[in-house]
Amino acid sequence: MTHPEDSYHYNVIRRAIDHIDAAEGEPLSLDTLAAQMGMSPAHFQRVFSRWVGVSPKRYQQFLTLGHAKTLLQDRFSTLQTSHSVGLSGQGRLHDLFLRWEAMSPGTYAAGGAGQTINWGWFDSPFGPALVMGTDKGICGLGFAAETGEDIAMSDLRSRWPNATFCENPTDLTTWVDQAFEQRGMTPLHLIGAPFQIKVWEALLTIPTGHVTTYSQIADTIGSPRAVRAVGTAVGRNPVSWLIPCHRALRKSGALGGYHWGLPVKRALLAWESARTEDAASA
Repeated sequence: MTHPEDSYHYNVIRRAIDHIDAAEGEPLSLDTLAAQMGMSPAHFQRVFSRWVGVSPKRYQQFLTLGHAKTLLQDRFSTLQTSHSVGLSGQGRLHDLFLRWEAMSPGTYAAGGAGQTINWGWFDSPFGPALVMGTDKGICGLGFAAETGEDIAMSDLRSRWPNATFCENPTDLTTWVDQAFEQRGMTPLHLIGAPFQIKVWEALLTIPTGHVTTYSQIADTIGSPRAVRAVGTAVGRNPVSWLIPCHRALRKSGALGGYHWGLPVKRALLAWESARTEDAASA
């Protein structure tokens, strides 16, 4: 089950990002960073250990602005390879805990008319998360730590202008717990234009701890000149994190944009990098 302290931990990380940026590349000691967070070194160390499993010193390296370039050099995912070995296609499991299906073209064209969408707010490792779902699966997930709850709600509701919305977190709890704990099987129910669905399917083939580029995605879906359109489709991803749009970077190694705020994207990439490294070392 998601833990109430997770949002608190994200806020600690968000403040840490600001201090690390202000240090302009100079590493901050455990004592210094803990003092800036208003925490004891021991408490700060425990927060980090629970949240990512690596030391604050190591985690700082994942939060630096240059980390994205390192990821492109060391953990670049060639999506054509993923496709060639059968890692794509409807129903393919992403990180072994997701399955998905697209809403029918008719439902998409009708803006969700006839659909009842349950919604609720949940604690997550990356701040308050707004989750929406139909009877078939999660159809929306957004983070409100940077945007605020009202904007997040308005944004996700606008994807299905003709649907009926019902505050009903109880019916979503099992899926949400499975999603954030990455266990069991979390169903996704996606609504989007055919081009968008193709882009999101490509995103689903990027392994945890790896990244790719917008141009690589464009090549993979057979539209090499449509890099800008790919970027737009990535930004319209309705199910953040689970469809890992945060793993798409510019060819230069710049982070690019992120619908829910760049600090969230950096925290997502850093968290996944740390977890990947921790698992590899174990």
